[in-house]
Amino acid sequence: MPAVVALKIDVDTDRGTRVGVPNLLALMREFGITGCFLFSLGPDNTGKAIRRVFRPGFFGKVSRTSVVELYGVRTLLNGTLLPAPHIGRRNEGVLRQVRDFGHEVGIHCYDHFRWQDFVLGMSEEEVAAEFGRAHAEFRRIFGASTHTAGAPGWQASAESRAAYDAAGLLYASDTRGAHPFFPRIGGRVFRTLEIPTTLPTLDELLGRPEYPDDAIVPHYLSLLRSDAWNVFTIHAEIEGMGKQNLFRELLRAFKKADVSFGRLNDYAHTMLSAPDGIPVVDVALRPIDGRSGTVATQLGD
Repeated sequence: MPAVVALKIDVDTDRGTRVGVPNLLALMREFGITGCFLFSLGPDNTGKAIRRVFRPGFFGKVSRTSVVELYGVRTLLNGTLLPAPHIGRRNEGVLRQVRDFGHEVGIHCYDHFRWQDFVLGMSEEEVAAEFGRAHAEFRRIFGASTHTAGAPGWQASAESRAAYDAAGLLYASDTRGAHPFFPRIGGRVFRTLEIPTTLPTLDELLGRPEYPDDAIVPHYLSLLRSDAWNVFTIHAEIEGMGKQNLFRELLRAFKKADVSFGRLNDYAHTMLSAPDGIPVVDVALRPIDGRSGTVATQLGD
């Protein structure tokens, strides 16, 4: 049975929205595939992420992935030495174009820095307000409510999942794991289906001696499963900008291997047609190879 890959595209920054998203639209159109674009919709405060310098593994990741080259100096100063541009208001035409080209659209966050660095310390009311700001901007741009969301940096909590349940989402993608499930956090079970990212992200492999650029495509091919969907998170700032050629090479290899591309909303509808067969699984924060800090991870079910 051929493998199925679902692309989830995280859009973190103003520049990634302006430059990376149109690049990805052209590339995906070239290969005749669609994906799920998750947008940051409020201020681009990327420059404030310098506080992560104290996280274990931060320096190693920065040196491996050439952050300045991928993101650009202007983006790395947003919200500190330079004003934070409002992504949704500056780029609403680009966002609507994504929808008009037939891709799924959903919420990544309002303020990427604020969610990734502070959501785990927020109360349920604070998280609801933060997600509410993103949802209000989404509705302003698209004229409809979102059906999906995916957390920056895979940072999820009971409070954030409660916000998703209150919003009536079809599914979310907040975690790293192996298969869809209903999340349980701190003994509390949430009703929004979780579809985890199953493959490593490109920035988790870049610059590592065991994964030179010419080994990355074969590595991804070796990881594909045929018994479950492979959910691959990419970034507008990486695959859509500095690593476009490598991503094109990967898509070409997928096509050659008869990989098919599926839509996450279709996957969710299929799973939810038989909800009794969906397991309830605990979620906890765990370190992941190639990434600094910890991420929400699907535990053994």
